[in-house]
Amino acid sequence: MSGRWSNYYLGGGTPVPVTIDARTLTTNYNVLDNHSGAGELWLRSGFQWDITNNVSLKSQVYGYDAHRHWFNNEISSFDQTVGNFAGAQSIYRERLALDHAQRLYGNITDLSVNSNVGGMDNRFVATVAASSNQFNVSQDTLFFNDYVDLLNPDRGLYGPRSDEKIYTHLDTTSLSFEDQLKLTSTFALIGGIRFENIELSRTRFDENGLLKANYPFSKTFNPVTGRIGYTWDIAPGVMLYSQYATAADPTVANIFILRPTTPLLLTTSRTYETGVKLLSADKRAEATFSAFDIERKNVYVPESGILFNVAGKIASKGVEIAAAVNPVAGLKLWGNVAFVQSRFIDFTYVDGNGDFQSYSGKTPPNVPNFIANAGASYRFDTKLPVEIGGLVRHVGDRFNFQDNLVTMDAYTIFDAYAFVDIPKAYFPTVDQTRISFRVRNLTNKLYAAWGDPGYTDQIILGAPRSYEVAASFKW
Repeated sequence: MSGRWSNYYLGGGTPVPVTIDARTLTTNYNVLDNHSGAGELWLRSGFQWDITNNVSLKSQVYGYDAHRHWFNNEISSFDQTVGNFAGAQSIYRERLALDHAQRLYGNITDLSVNSNVGGMDNRFVATVAASSNQFNVSQDTLFFNDYVDLLNPDRGLYGPRSDEKIYTHLDTTSLSFEDQLKLTSTFALIGGIRFENIELSRTRFDENGLLKANYPFSKTFNPVTGRIGYTWDIAPGVMLYSQYATAADPTVANIFILRPTTPLLLTTSRTYETGVKLLSADKRAEATFSAFDIERKNVYVPESGILFNVAGKIASKGVEIAAAVNPVAGLKLWGNVAFVQSRFIDFTYVDGNGDFQSYSGKTPPNVPNFIANAGASYRFDTKLPVEIGGLVRHVGDRFNFQDNLVTMDAYTIFDAYAFVDIPKAYFPTVDQTRISFRVRNLTNKLYAAWGDPGYTDQIILGAPRSYEVAASFKW
C-alpha cells in the first residue's frame, strides 16, 4: 500500500502515510463466536429436439435454493485519533449478522433455424426466458461496536442482536432474436435484439415487525438492448471482427442495500469492440488483438457498507493482446497483456454532511491500468504422462476508493504445477484420471489483492504461499 489515508468510517483525521503493519499480519480481530456458511442446491433439467436437419429446439428449466448466514465482526478500523501505534484500544470494531433465504427458478428456451436466404447461409435463434427470484433477508440493526488493542485484542463475543426483515422479489421475462447472415463465404453479419420486462418489489419490517416508512415499493423496467457486428476472414487464418452492443442492469445488482429513497435506475452500457484473430497454417500458434471502448451510465458505487451513490458515467478504453504457441511437441507457451484506462466521467453528489463531492476524472476502485499473464508447460510423453508448468501474473497499481488517495501497489506472483494422467488401463471404468499438485504464490509475496469501497479502512491481502493436491475423474 502507498499514499495518505485518514479514517473513512469514523469521519476522518489528519492524513498519514498508509502501510500494512507487519506486526498484525496474523492478528485476528474477529469475535470468538463468529460463524458463517451457506447451503446451496442447483437443479437443472432440459432437452434438445432436432426437429429437422435445420431446425432444433432446446429448453432448460432450473431451480436454485440457498440459505446463507454471517455472524461476525464486520468492520475493523484503525482509529488514528485515539490510543497510539503500539495498540492502546485503537481498533474500532462493528458487528453485523445476516441470514439469507433465496429461491430462484426459471426457464430458457431456444429455437434455432439454419436456412438459405437468397443463396446466403443464415442462422437464426429466438430465445424466450423467464425467471422468478425471491430473496429474503434477516439483518441485525444494532451494529454493536467496541474498541480493542491493535496488537493484543481481547476478541470477546458478538454481543446483542436485534433483526429486521427485508423481502425482495424480482420477476424477469425476455424475448431475444439473433441472426448471422453470411453475405459471402468469408464475410458474415451478426445482429441481435433483446426485449426485457423486469418487475421489482421490496418490503421491509423493523425489529418489532412494523412496516418501515416508504415500504413497500416497486418498479418495472422495460429495457431494449441489442448488438450488431461482423466477422471477416480476410485470409486463411486471419479473421477481423467488430461489434457494437448495448446492455442494461437493474438496481437489484445492489439488492442488499436498496432503499426507497434511492433513485431506481437502470445501469446501461454501450460497447465498441474490434480486433483480429490469427491462426497459423499448422495450428501451432494463435494470437488475438482486441480494442474496446465501454461507457456505463447510472452506475451504483458503494460509499460505505450501507450507502451507495450513483455515478452518472464511467468510461473505459483499452487493448488486449493474447497469444499461444506450441513450438515443439509437448511444449506450450502462452501469455496475454491488457492496457486499460477507466475514469469516472460524471460523478458528483452531496454527501450526508451536506458537502459537495466530485470524483469526476478519478479511476474506479480495483481497476488496474495494466495486467499481464504468462505461462509455460512441458508434457513428458512417458508411460504415465506428466506435465509440469509455471505461471506468472502481474497486476498494476489500483485504488481502494474513488478518491484515489490510497494505492494498492502493483504486484507479481508466481505459481507452479505438475500433474500426471493415469491411463485407462489402470482404472478401466474411468475414462480419465488426473492427479495434480500446485503451489500458489511460490515466493510468498505479500500484496493487497482487493479493496472494497464499502469498507474503505480495510483491504484484503492476497493469499500466502499455499499447496494443493487434487484428484479428478471423468466418466
